Amino acid sequence: MDVDVVVIGAGMAGSSAAAWIAASQRVALIEAEEVAGYHTTGRSAAMWLRNYGPPDVRLLSRLSRAFFTTPPKGFTEVPLMRHRPVLFLGAATRPAELAVLLAEGEGLRQVDEAEAMAMVPALRRGYACGAAIEADAFDMDVSAIQQGFLRQLRARGGVFALRNRAGLIERRGGTWHVETSAGTTLRAEVVVNAAGAWGDEVAGIAGVAPISLRPLRRTASIIDPAPFEVAEWPMIIDAGRHWYARPEARTRLLVTPEDETPSYPHDVQPEEMDIALGIDRMRQALAIDVRRVERSWAGLRTFTPDGSLAFGWDKDVPGFFWCVGQGGYGIQTSPAAGRLVANLVAERDCEEATAILSMIDPARFRVG
Repeated sequence: MDVDVVVIGAGMAGSSAAAWIAASQRVALIEAEEVAGYHTTGRSAAMWLRNYGPPDVRLLSRLSRAFFTTPPKGFTEVPLMRHRPVLFLGAATRPAELAVLLAEGEGLRQVDEAEAMAMVPALRRGYACGAAIEADAFDMDVSAIQQGFLRQLRARGGVFALRNRAGLIERRGGTWHVETSAGTTLRAEVVVNAAGAWGDEVAGIAGVAPISLRPLRRTASIIDPAPFEVAEWPMIIDAGRHWYARPEARTRLLVTPEDETPSYPHDVQPEEMDIALGIDRMRQALAIDVRRVERSWAGLRTFTPDGSLAFGWDKDVPGFFWCVGQGGYGIQTSPAAGRLVANLVAERDCEEATAILSMIDPARFRVG
């Protein structure tokens, strides 16, 4: 099959990029698993947060907001976002963390202990040295967002193939030949590597040098916070990023120690120690008696060595485009990130996103 672009990996990064590329070029999106977004996207507890990530991420998050609040016609039948403020807690034992957050954050309002306890009645008196509210934050419907991009891809004539692992990626005479485990051979001028934790492995198959991606395990658990009713609670984040908790399914609470354990690309599973660590850190702040963990899981958040994104052409191998390093930011940046990738692939003006191109250029990892 001949197309203009082959996108490898149907997580949120690949799905959004393929949908935008399909607006002007013939594109095929291939995925090794049986469902799109199986490894990271499907395990994300997504929020849209203004104060999250490095400068390149924050710009793309800001540029994505209008898409989420007013998606294109036909993109979704349900709202993509639901307002939920964020309460940042500064632990009394680590006061400098809140001070740094307030100094570097945008749109934060400092609050006293009484206001924080009014928002979260389970907060232990004396735990926090202070707190701050980010009022302009939202829950995101991850499934609806991804399915919307896949719907766009199909409507624009794109090809989407599950259970098609790239086994051979070879450039012959200026054309990439991608042979998959399903026996399909795709031919294209451009390959977009959106394989997440497998990004370096896909590059290796194509004969491209890796950029030292770092897959990090993140663990989450669901608990019953009864007798507290948590549906209208804010998301609660430790100012030093040692744990967070967020209402889930109206009556439950998602808890994570915000662990970042170095891992390798695989179907990652939660560790009992990390589950216990998250609950212990949460209970130091919140007077919730956790009788049992109802469910737990883990996912891989994959970062570049410097923590910023890696979007752009490989400097040594023609036609090979990197779209990796989204870490924990891939959902909230997806509309603007997908559009940016499509503009770079088509060599169009990147508009406001031009300001971050030097920050995200994968060539920065090939100095010398």
